[in-house]
Amino acid sequence: MLLSASSMSKPRSVYVSFDRVPAPKGASVHIGAFSRALASALGPIDLVTVEPSRGDDEMVAGDGAELWPGVFHHPLPSPGPNLITRALAFRSRLAHWWSGRRVPVVQFRSPFEGYPLACRKGEVADCLIYEVNGLPSIELKYHYPDVSDDHELLRKLRVQEGRCIQAADLLITPSAVTAAHLAERGADPQRVRVIPNGVDTELFSWREPTPWRDRCVHMVYSGTLTSWQGVPAALEALALYRRDFPARLTLAGPTPRRVRRQLEERCRKLGVSGHVSLPGPLSQPDLVTLLHEADVVVAPLLRNDRNLVQGCCPLKAIEAMAVGTPLIASDMPVMTDIARRDDHALLVKPGSGKAIKDAMLRLRSEPGLAGRLSRAARRRVEERFTWQRAGEDLVAGWRALLQG
Repeated sequence: MLLSASSMSKPRSVYVSFDRVPAPKGASVHIGAFSRALASALGPIDLVTVEPSRGDDEMVAGDGAELWPGVFHHPLPSPGPNLITRALAFRSRLAHWWSGRRVPVVQFRSPFEGYPLACRKGEVADCLIYEVNGLPSIELKYHYPDVSDDHELLRKLRVQEGRCIQAADLLITPSAVTAAHLAERGADPQRVRVIPNGVDTELFSWREPTPWRDRCVHMVYSGTLTSWQGVPAALEALALYRRDFPARLTLAGPTPRRVRRQLEERCRKLGVSGHVSLPGPLSQPDLVTLLHEADVVVAPLLRNDRNLVQGCCPLKAIEAMAVGTPLIASDMPVMTDIARRDDHALLVKPGSGKAIKDAMLRLRSEPGLAGRLSRAARRRVEERFTWQRAGEDLVAGWRALLQG
């Protein structure tokens, strides 16, 4: 539980997240972009996150170190054998760190860190911002399948999410689908602001796609290798396409031992074991290199409550569009918010390896299609999906609260 707060001279606002930063994950990229934008426009802020693991490429110098200009990082350990114990440990460390603080604005990303703040809102901050990228009551079962039978845990998570939703002065989310769900959960639509994910267009530079001709086609999937992402459909598409033409697939992202075993077994059954690479998570520069080398990027999201009810704004799709590699993705609202069908990407039936394979055959057989998609996708990203634009929208939301 958070301790009572007392006044401080010139308190810095706080951005707190139960995520590791720095880390080779989309959440870390998102947090970095948002915290830098806030510090640049509004002055120094405190960023409180989970302590990076020893395996991460970048390590934080220590508590209160300036991670980026104006962003003072406070990495807190969260030991424990499972997610819940780690979350409770993080809450305890956060309470200790918070002692004596009352700040103008607190922004948080989940009920794991946000619920205690919501319960003590009047003591800890003038304004509370809930950044809703995902909801554990919906998403957790896809990471931990046994959770789906733990109805009491899911009920508690939903209650805590509800408390955060009601306490927040502003809710921000990257997806219109998520915004609609928050309204169904009782959020005042006037307090919900949709800020899509973005990309660094200088780092994710554009390149003209190369005609496929008769060479081995390189397919790429990047991101979390969890069941909602539809990775098995990408493997099926590879197997089907390879019946007629050579192809290989790279699956880039965190690959726990259990997930790796499952993927390797599926590859064996499909007969593609020698044509699938699992390099693990990549740094942003290495991801750019991979996307430039790719002939096609797949984002085969499935039709489930995580994608259709909770919503998302897939970074993998935006990054592919930015570099100009043709994108094949599932035809569902979270994707049509990003890309128009047959204009910026080829959108196909969700969960269908055959549909992905057929789209690949289109790219192979229709002259000029890949180039047209590539150029239109890059323009779309430059107009709507940059971190600069997302940061400006976030700063505008903060300013409205601070001035109100």
